[in-house]
Amino acid sequence: MMNKNKLEHFIRETWDEAIIPALIDYVKIPCKSQLFDKDWKAHGFIDEAMNLLQHWAKKHAAQNMHMEVIRLKGLSPLLFIEIAGSIDETVLLYGHMDKQPEMTGWHEGLGPWTPVIKEGKLYGRGGADDGYALFASLTAIRALKEQNLPHARCVIIIESAEESHSDGLVDYIEHLKARIGNPNFIVCLDSGCGNYEQLWSTTSLRGVFTGVLSVDILKEGVHSGAGSGAAASSFRILRQLLSRVENEMTGEILIEECSAKIPEQRLKQISETANILGDELIKMLPLVEGAIPMASSPEKILLQKTWMPTLSVTGIEGIPPLNNSGNVLRPFTRVKLSFRLPPLCNAKKAVAAVKQCLEADPPYGAKINFTPDGEPGEGWNAPLLAPWLEQASDEASQAFFGKPAAYIGEGGSIPFMGMLGEKFPQAQFLIAGVLGPQSNAHGPNEFLHIEFAKKLTCCVSYVLGEHAVNHR
Repeated sequence: MMNKNKLEHFIRETWDEAIIPALIDYVKIPCKSQLFDKDWKAHGFIDEAMNLLQHWAKKHAAQNMHMEVIRLKGLSPLLFIEIAGSIDETVLLYGHMDKQPEMTGWHEGLGPWTPVIKEGKLYGRGGADDGYALFASLTAIRALKEQNLPHARCVIIIESAEESHSDGLVDYIEHLKARIGNPNFIVCLDSGCGNYEQLWSTTSLRGVFTGVLSVDILKEGVHSGAGSGAAASSFRILRQLLSRVENEMTGEILIEECSAKIPEQRLKQISETANILGDELIKMLPLVEGAIPMASSPEKILLQKTWMPTLSVTGIEGIPPLNNSGNVLRPFTRVKLSFRLPPLCNAKKAVAAVKQCLEADPPYGAKINFTPDGEPGEGWNAPLLAPWLEQASDEASQAFFGKPAAYIGEGGSIPFMGMLGEKFPQAQFLIAGVLGPQSNAHGPNEFLHIEFAKKLTCCVSYVLGEHAVNHR
C-alpha cells in the first residue's frame, strides 16, 4: 500500500537537491527550436541541453532503465527511455526540451537565459515549457520504486522540435513504434493549469499553423510625396487581406474551414471551470491600465481561448524602426501569421482555405503570397475519462493539494497529442502542466512555480501507481 507521506518526501527532496540545480543549468542554454534557429546544429545548443538531460537521467536512473538519444538524419534528436514494469501494460510519458526565442520585455534582473529564483518561482526560458518534464517524469516513477510499488512498463519520450510544430516527430514515432508498443495510458507534462491550488487535467488543445504573408507592390521604395496616391501602400493592402480572414472589430475568424462544432460535454466543463476561476481568468492577463478583455464573462473567455479559432500577427518585416523611418513608400510588407484552430478542426483544410482566401484576386495586382511553415498541428479532444482515472486524479489532488481535481481546455497546442490520439484511440490521457497564471510561456518573465511543480509530480506518481493497481 502506498505511503503518501514517503512518496511526497522523496519527490520534494529530489526536487530540492537534484532537479532545481539541473533546471538552473538548463535555463542558461539558449536551445531554441529549429524554427527559430536555422543553424541549430552548428550552434550546438540543442545537443548541449540534450546532454544535460541525458547526464541527469543517467545519474538518477530508475532500476531496469534503458536510455538512448535517437538521431534520425536531418532531424533534431529525441531522448528515449524505457523502464521495465511489474505489470503487462505500457505507459507513455511525453515532454520536450526545445525553447521559444528570447522575446523582449523581461523585468530588470531577469532574462531568457538568466535563471533567477524569486518568491518560489524559477524565472527563465524553458524551465516550465518544458524543461522540467524529464525530471518530473523520471522522479515520479522512482518514487514508486522507492516503496516497491507496482507500475507499468514506462516509456519516456523527450523531443526537441515541439516548438517547431513537432517537425519530424512522426518519423521518430514510426521508427520507434515497435519499442513504444501499445500504451493504454499517456501522460503529457507540457500543458497548463487554471490555478496553483489543485490538479488540472487538460481536456482539449487547439490546433495551430503559422506562415508568412508577403505583400509586394513596388520594385523599390519611392518618395512618399511622389508615390503615395498613385501606388497603393503595401501596409494598406495587408490590412485589406487580413480583413478577409478576420473581423478586426471582434476577432472572429471568417473562414468556415477554421471552425468546428463544440461538444456538449465541453460546454458543460467550460461552465464548471468558469465557476471555479471566475474573475481570475481576467487577472491572468497583464492588460495595461484601462484595457478590457475581448469577452465579457469568464465563461466566454474560456470558450474563446479554447474552442474558437484566432489569428495573431507575431512578426513583421519591411518596416524600419522609428528612428530610421524616412518619408518613403515602402516596396513590401511581410508578416508572420499564427492561427489557432479548434480541437476538432481539420488543420490541413484550414491552411488550404486561408491560403486561397489571402492569395485570390490581389488588390491592385500586388504580388501576394502566403507560405505556411511546415505541417500544421492538429488539435486534440480528450476521450471520456475512465472511472479509475477520474477517481485517481481526484484522490491525488485531494492528497497533495487538499482540493478536488479540475478540468480545463487549453488554447495552446501540443501536436504530439493529436498524433497519439489517432494512433492509440483506446488510451487514457493525463495531460497536465505548470503553465498557470502569469507564468507567461513564450513571453517575457516566464517562470516555473516550484511548489506547484513538486505537488504535480506527486500527483503523477500517485496516478501511475493507481494505473498499475487497476490494470493488474
